[in-house]
Amino acid sequence: MPGSQRPTFDEVYMTFARSIALRSTCLRKQVGTVITSTDHRRVLAIGYNGNASGLPNTCDRDESGNCGCLHSEENAVINCDAPRDTKKLVYVTHMPCSACAKRLINLGNVMRVMYETEIGKKGGVGLLEAVGIAVEVYRDSSGQD
Repeated sequence: MPGSQRPTFDEVYMTFARSIALRSTCLRKQVGTVITSTDHRRVLAIGYNGNASGLPNTCDRDESGNCGCLHSEENAVINCDAPRDTKKLVYVTHMPCSACAKRLINLGNVMRVMYETEIGKKGGVGLLEAVGIAVEVYRDSSGQD
C-alpha cells in the first residue's frame, strides 16, 4: 500500500504479545509473552498468565499480587522446546518479576528481553542485566510508551 509504513519486528511481536495476553483469565492483569529466534523468522513459544492446564480457567484468589496464576513468561518457558544453544528474543507485555527473570535466564541464550509496561519492583530487570541479557522498554513507532 503506497505511503504505509512497514511495522518493525519489535512492533509485530509486541502486538502479538498483547494479543495473546487477551487469552488470560486473570482478573487483575492480562500478560502475554512471545519468544522468537533472533532473526525473527520463528516463533519459538508463546505464553499468557492463567491457571494450569486442566484446572478451571479462573484465578485461585483475587488478592493483588497473589492470584495463583502461572505467569506468562513461565508458560512460554514451559512451551519452548528450542535447544538451550538457540539464541532467543523475548517480548513480554509487562516487566518480568524476579522469578520469571530467573526462568528466562535458565531457558538459555536469551539475548534480549523487551517489555512494555513497568510494574512493581525492578529486581527482575537487574537479574537479567547481571547475566548479560539486554533489557529494553518497548516504545511504539510514535515514541510513546
